[in-house]
Amino acid sequence: MCYFAETDARPGTDRGHPEGPENEIDPQRRVTHILIIDDDPKIGQFLADILDAQGYSPVVAHTVSEGRKLATATPCDIILLDLDLPDGNGLTLLPELLKTESRPEVIIITGTGDIRGAKIAFKYGAWDYIQKPFTMEEVSLPILRALEYRKEKAAVKPPVALNRTGIIGNSHAIQCSLDEVAKASVTTASVLITGETGTGKELFARAIHDNSKRSAGAFVAVDCGAIPESLAEASFFGYEKGTFTGAEMRRDGLIRQADGGTLFLDEIGDLALSIQKALLRALQEKKVRPIGGREIAVDFRLVAATNRDLTQLVRENTFREDLLYRIRAIEIKLPPLRQRDRDLQEIAVHKIHQIGKNYGTGVKGVSPEFMKILATYEWPGNVRELINVLEFALASAGTDPTLHPKHLPPEYRASFLDAGQQLPTTVFGPEDGPQESGDLLTLADFRESLERQYFAVLVKKAQGSREKACRLAGISQARLYDLLKKYHLSLFKPS
Repeated sequence: MCYFAETDARPGTDRGHPEGPENEIDPQRRVTHILIIDDDPKIGQFLADILDAQGYSPVVAHTVSEGRKLATATPCDIILLDLDLPDGNGLTLLPELLKTESRPEVIIITGTGDIRGAKIAFKYGAWDYIQKPFTMEEVSLPILRALEYRKEKAAVKPPVALNRTGIIGNSHAIQCSLDEVAKASVTTASVLITGETGTGKELFARAIHDNSKRSAGAFVAVDCGAIPESLAEASFFGYEKGTFTGAEMRRDGLIRQADGGTLFLDEIGDLALSIQKALLRALQEKKVRPIGGREIAVDFRLVAATNRDLTQLVRENTFREDLLYRIRAIEIKLPPLRQRDRDLQEIAVHKIHQIGKNYGTGVKGVSPEFMKILATYEWPGNVRELINVLEFALASAGTDPTLHPKHLPPEYRASFLDAGQQLPTTVFGPEDGPQESGDLLTLADFRESLERQYFAVLVKKAQGSREKACRLAGISQARLYDLLKKYHLSLFKPS
């Protein structure tokens, strides 16, 4: 079967790789990495030869598993992805490729007359597609356009650093979400934030507001599940004095309160259908009619959030499809805490310090065993559940200077054991503990020995950074200095 069109333009021929100064390879283009994922060795080599001749740096994979491994190991600018692979369909791999650290542009390779897969790929975010058989020009053009796009995108720098508004973490998953916040902040389009309960949807909504041109306006947060259907119209649209019994004075509705700012509707899936219709009209016309009053123009931006599948609610006829389209101009999907391993310790330490300050208990240390239990738990309630557990632990610790597993709720310690874990007997493992033979140290001496070893290792890992040392050890600067002085250690190497 022929995968490329018959042509004289082959790598190495006069047409495929012409000589002359005007065709010399720009050395800067060598940094452009292109991954080819195709099950046919011939077409893979053909594409690699074309791209190498044009000054790119190609690598070839023949399966889904090889492609996944190479895309993760080496940052790619462009990926050429065949859909028909021996160990799976390229469409299943596409979302993973788009989320890799380099955020590559993916160009789909399809068979003759088979564009159905390409249409599906476009929904996932593929850049373009090429159809077999193809010529060298047909391969080169979409690559060139994609690289021009990446160059333009890289040249656009945000005018100011993103205001995180309390969002903690630097994992790849959370950085992707923050990238979406930055994009949403420069538009006026409606935003839908989705994610499990406790993932911080309101924090991200506030970040969108705080980084937008509306930041000086009001941020009006509404829990849709807490408003009874009988009061929803009055709550959202307001009312005039004397409209009904108890309406002793005129009152602006929630939408009017967000005039010039942002209206945040949390758990929008809980809204009654009658209010959904009225909200849709307000979004379309940018006008509201208070009960008993006239229409009033209102300038607000909508950010909505839900932990429910709104598409499924549309199928069940409990959510309006036209409203879903209106509120989902931009969608930001927040990752659960279990997918943010790198962030958990940073969040925990930050919240422990924050809660300690609020409780007036001061800064507490955190034992490695305590942190290990936090790190191995699944956190179905995400960051909200973590904060609740830390509040319990600090209240339980009282005046104790360091948090230990005993300060956690019993069910969390039990979950740690159910997972087949075992609390370490020492910081470094059983082999460092007291031996059965020989003299046995007193408990105080043994603890001091372990502490000395711990801080010797800490000094190496901190690499001269006081902040890093405090974060790793979970102690204050004053406590750090006292202990370093006690063991005659220094964060800085003598010159």
